[in-house]
Amino acid sequence: MIFADKLIDLRKKNGMSQEELAEKMNVSRQAVSKWEGAQSVPDLNRILALSRIFSVTTDYLLNDEIEILDDEPVIGDDDEKSLRKVTMEEAAAFLKINEKNARRTAFAVFLCIFSVIPLILLGVAGEGGRIPLSEDGAGVLGLIILLLIVAVAVGIFMVSDSEMNLYKYLGEESIDTEYGVSGMVREKKKNYGFSYTRDKILGSILCIISVIPMIGSALISESDFTYAIGLCIMLFICAYGVYFLVRAENINEGFEKLLEECKFSKENKAVKKEYDSRPSIGKIYWLIVTALFLVDGFISDDWGDNWIILVIGAVLYGVVVEFSKLFGGKSGKL
Repeated sequence: MIFADKLIDLRKKNGMSQEELAEKMNVSRQAVSKWEGAQSVPDLNRILALSRIFSVTTDYLLNDEIEILDDEPVIGDDDEKSLRKVTMEEAAAFLKINEKNARRTAFAVFLCIFSVIPLILLGVAGEGGRIPLSEDGAGVLGLIILLLIVAVAVGIFMVSDSEMNLYKYLGEESIDTEYGVSGMVREKKKNYGFSYTRDKILGSILCIISVIPMIGSALISESDFTYAIGLCIMLFICAYGVYFLVRAENINEGFEKLLEECKFSKENKAVKKEYDSRPSIGKIYWLIVTALFLVDGFISDDWGDNWIILVIGAVLYGVVVEFSKLFGGKSGKL
């Protein structure tokens, strides 16, 4: 087997694209392409670099009489076809759509948190006779508004998911990027770095200080209405903070998908396939929380107070997420 064939074989077995190997070797992708096309042979220093990268001897690389070892897996045609090519145009289009949908998704999450506020306010106002509705009527109206807001949020999620479905393979399959794609993505990620850090810090701060209005309301007055106002302000500030966090993370994940970094590395993608067959913990969790909320409301006929189930559910969700990651393996699906 000649050097060119051995280089192709080693590169594929290590899950590298030509561009990735070129970056490790500090050469152009065209140079790697010429080596693999038997149009040229690298100099001795680069041969030594290749032997270190692939953990093989220089003798194996240069001696045509040495074939592939029997215990080495052979990459077949199916594996070659599975390495999907990503062009510069596809990468640019994906980043544009991903940024737009990151804002949409963040807003939809904001709506989900915000949806509880009308239910709380109407329930407390109805109980205190502050509006011309009975306590039950106010609770039912609040529930209707909650469902309408959540329905809008779900619609946004579905639209975003539909648009991103074309690029779903980026988060699930190993890819081979066209020359220049990685450089372009890294440049955009670098330029976004300040905004990413700013939004993460701002979102975290808002989530932390969001509890202040609720504590303040409890100190100002012992009335349920004042406490409910403080709770609603807390939820609004928290929702706004989560908006920044979700938007920043989703935009950053777009860069990581194209660069195959962090949780989208080739190794993690392989592990993720094992967990994709499992039901989503997040979906099951919120189905249970919603069912408890509805069952308690209809049985007790008290829609003015059972909103606390949703609030407790939102708080405990973070615990569920962390336990899922701890016991669910690398890809802990949520």
